[in-house]
Amino acid sequence: MDALHPRLLVAEFAACFAFYDAVLPPLLGAHLVKGTAAGPYAHWDVAEQAVLVLFDRAAMAAALGTAPAPADAPPADTGMFVCRVADVDAAYALCLTHGATPVLAPTDRPEWGPTLRSAHLRDPQGTLIELQSY
Repeated sequence: MDALHPRLLVAEFAACFAFYDAVLPPLLGAHLVKGTAAGPYAHWDVAEQAVLVLFDRAAMAAALGTAPAPADAPPADTGMFVCRVADVDAAYALCLTHGATPVLAPTDRPEWGPTLRSAHLRDPQGTLIELQSY
């Protein structure tokens, strides 16, 4: 049973699926357990624990009986997907190769931790991602 896992509600399901399916295996060793680019649901595990779930925003609204948010609604940075990786620079390059938008290039962050290095970017939906090593 998965104790905790982030679930991203996305309007651009196919693009987000392609992005995470390309970057989660090399970044975290995650593998796709269920779902396809057709949606409306997909999830990836590491060691039989969910690491990320994608769910189509309109499908979630339908399940709740509410009107979906507009597909072009700007992202609200009320959450962030954080990945601890071995090499921030390599992980950042991998994400950019698969369609991420850069926010802040890899940077040493001694004020956050003596050996911490991080980078920030956005997935195709606009969700903020932090890559970190320490």
